[in-house]
Amino acid sequence: MAKRIKSSTALLVIDMINDFVLKGAPLEVSRARQIIGHIKKRIVRAEREGIPVIYICDKHRKDDPDFGTWPKHAVNGSQGSEIVSELKPRSRDYIVDKNTYSAFYRTKLEKVLKKLGTRKLILTGVATEICILYTAMEACMRGFRIEVPADCVAGLTDQDHRFALRQITRYLKPYPC
Repeated sequence: MAKRIKSSTALLVIDMINDFVLKGAPLEVSRARQIIGHIKKRIVRAEREGIPVIYICDKHRKDDPDFGTWPKHAVNGSQGSEIVSELKPRSRDYIVDKNTYSAFYRTKLEKVLKKLGTRKLILTGVATEICILYTAMEACMRGFRIEVPADCVAGLTDQDHRFALRQITRYLKPYPC
């Protein structure tokens, strides 16, 4: 990936991969297809404003313990672990693999953000009540400001989606990050 200039803000596109987005996928988030256009607009806006785009991608070993809780999904090297074609990264974008709910836990994300000088994160993608919420929580705990545009995130259920957005708005956004 090409080096970007420093930016105080970064756009995160979280888990917009085939195994979460495509119809009939192992962990299909059906509303994910409805947010693709909104995320695309955010990516175009980020490009215009010089904001780096960082794709966070769920990737697992074939024998990952995660498969005790969830169906087998996003196996490293599989089509399911690939970013959906509508949101394919450009050469200047970053890709960070993760194998748990938080984009920070045992990943290179914080190192990339520090190198870029980033202090604010715009979180987009799926699932609102899992990877978005846990990434938002950890971001705040690490001192980052966050923005979670409601039209750019989708949950497994509408109820869980709304719950997570309330948690983020009530407890994380006012957090003195």
